[in-house]
Amino acid sequence: MSNRIILSVPGRVNLIGEHIDYHNLGVLPMAIQKRITVCFVPRADARIHATSEQANRPADFALQPVFVSEQPGHWSNYIRAAAHALQTRYRITRGLDARVTSDLPVAAGLSSSSALLIAFSLALLRANDIEPVGKELLELLPDGEQLVGTRGGAMDHVAILESRAGCATLIQSFVPLHARSVPIPETWHFLVAHSLIHAEKSGVHVGAYNAIRDAGDAALAKLGFSCYREAISEVQEDQIAGLSDQVERNVFRHVCSEARRVSLASEALHVADPEYFGQLLLESHRSLRDLLGVSLPTIDELAECAMHAGAYGARLTGAGFGGCVLCLCSSENVERVRTHLMETYYADRPNFNPREHLFVAEPSNGVLSCGAC
Repeated sequence: MSNRIILSVPGRVNLIGEHIDYHNLGVLPMAIQKRITVCFVPRADARIHATSEQANRPADFALQPVFVSEQPGHWSNYIRAAAHALQTRYRITRGLDARVTSDLPVAAGLSSSSALLIAFSLALLRANDIEPVGKELLELLPDGEQLVGTRGGAMDHVAILESRAGCATLIQSFVPLHARSVPIPETWHFLVAHSLIHAEKSGVHVGAYNAIRDAGDAALAKLGFSCYREAISEVQEDQIAGLSDQVERNVFRHVCSEARRVSLASEALHVADPEYFGQLLLESHRSLRDLLGVSLPTIDELAECAMHAGAYGARLTGAGFGGCVLCLCSSENVERVRTHLMETYYADRPNFNPREHLFVAEPSNGVLSCGAC
């Protein structure tokens, strides 16, 4: 490509706070070193043509005012969603030719979908000589991504855009946005272990994902609260027990308890208490497994293997239905835990790639915080 422009966008790992960002509750993610890179040149016309080393079919479509989806699960839907979201605010008249490369595992709970959406949003803005503004992107992109099917929140987008190297991002509120960086102790290491089961949120699991959000909204309405912040401070146990729908009751309990765990985990991070942070990770995993039902036996096995090897804590990270386990380790035991997982969980799994599927996540800069765009 002549006159090419290169954008590099990180993935993210959520330390704690699952299935609660879309209820405007606090979460604790961080951007990581695994990234999606888009090499592109602007076009003179309003067409987007993109290829990816990880996809057989290219994305190829003309910009238009309505969102037109490819088949469910196709990677180009995130590019289409990015283009549509931007056109609701900006005058986007020029498309681009692009090539996508990535070392960020797809469908792993590490936000490869949001990274792709953000990468093409920034590329289209650059192609049309528009300076990106973080606040405006955070108003547009989460809703734009919902066009693909999953009705998620804005956690991924905040983490990918705004994170700081060496820190987690404590997002205390999304409306209005209130986030701050929390330094991660140098002796803490977050080992990310892929279950080798793809978590296709925009594919076969889209209905299950959205049903969890619907159940949380329904429980809140039946209990008569206007928002979960109010419910957490005022709800009584007999009110929760009175919910007749067990799914709604379980989801409500998870949301309230997970929000409390985020607050406690941020305190444990601030005072560098890995034992307590690890305990909270285990509690979060049990809640995701027993109340939300989004874990799988293989993911539970992977978390248990990490604990047997000496990790402080381990939990499913991401929306669930597959993906990765996050393991909190120390400088002294991180290699021991890694070796143990390779000798146990991964020993009889031929598709395992140690570089791709088992790595220490480095708390990294978000794409806008480091001035990359």
